[in-house]
Amino acid sequence: MAAEELVVAGRRFRIRKDYEAALRDQKKIDRIRSELNLDDPQQLYNLYGKLKSGAFRFETVVGTDFDDEIYEKVEKLKKEERTAPKTDPPSGTPKVRKAKPDPKQQNKRKPPGKKPDHSQENYDEEMQKQILHELHKREVRRKLIIGLSSLVAVFCFGYFGIYYYFNARTSMDYETLASLKGSDVLANAPKANEISLHKTGFQLPDVLDEYKTLYEKNKKLIGWLKIDDTNIDYPVMQTSNNEYYLDHNYNQEYDKNGSIFMDCDCRVYPRSTNLILYGHHMKSGNMFGQLQKYAKESYGKKHSVIQFDTIYEKGTYQVMYVFRSQVYNDTDVVFKYYQFLDANSEDEFNYYMKEMAALSLYDTGVTAAYGDDLLTLSTCDHSQTDGRFVVVAKRIENPKGVLE
Repeated sequence: MAAEELVVAGRRFRIRKDYEAALRDQKKIDRIRSELNLDDPQQLYNLYGKLKSGAFRFETVVGTDFDDEIYEKVEKLKKEERTAPKTDPPSGTPKVRKAKPDPKQQNKRKPPGKKPDHSQENYDEEMQKQILHELHKREVRRKLIIGLSSLVAVFCFGYFGIYYYFNARTSMDYETLASLKGSDVLANAPKANEISLHKTGFQLPDVLDEYKTLYEKNKKLIGWLKIDDTNIDYPVMQTSNNEYYLDHNYNQEYDKNGSIFMDCDCRVYPRSTNLILYGHHMKSGNMFGQLQKYAKESYGKKHSVIQFDTIYEKGTYQVMYVFRSQVYNDTDVVFKYYQFLDANSEDEFNYYMKEMAALSLYDTGVTAAYGDDLLTLSTCDHSQTDGRFVVVAKRIENPKGVLE
């Protein structure tokens, strides 16, 4: 079956394994729809509860779409129930009067019964020992539960404290770094091409004055990424592997937010055809936590321009493709966007563009030709196993003209 035919519920799949998993999800969804009336509030709530409890498990984004559909139906139903006006009983319906209590009955009191006497003196010595032993065991269990609960509470507060500490520190650190852009603290520093050479052996241009101070603080700096009207305003790092900056920040401190970093095999000079930048999808919104907003076409149009400067030259890019993909096995014969760094011929470049266009969630109207410079932003996508969310842009010369 051709790749373009591997479609289930409007979702395109690249390999047969994912396609077959999606078919299984769709079969399960069809069975649920046939057995339940989703217009019945009670049945809808029951289904929602089962989905939340994990009674139904799905393997692909087809199941995620169905889960989202049920969630939206339930939220809509809850909203309707909250806003529904309270109805009065139909006219003509006789009002039921509550019977007044009979004072005579109220004054009647039940004869007090004799309360059972549970004092230990009523038991023999052996029974008293057993009672004391049981009470002691209960007290030990109670203290143990309280102790464990306290430890769990301390752990939870500690975890959230560390989480918010890292987020706050990350925000403050990058605000400080942004303020160093354009700083003349190291204006008299040696020229960059006198300091170091790129691993390719080419002598590099001068570092832009705007980034000299930041570069002197950490020579792993390779550029700066900024998207207006978002929190994406970060330095971009590069080292000899794609592991270090997964959990280290610009200051080379451990940081669960990591950093935005460039694929270790990309070159900024001489420039690779496609520069790939990676970043975590943080729930706090840090790093690439907001990148998946590009899944909506309206958001993509509003934020179509990306500013990415290397330390040697400034650059403006326009969003071209937005798609979901995966990290595949080495043996999978499928387009792997993360392997597209250089196009050695026009045919090869056009092949890459065709594959990306087929994956794109919507048509931006932007295309690229052989010789254009590309920029790819990549982050995790939890809607599928080893999923990735990808935004690809091409370099442009006149951003103002593009936005008009």
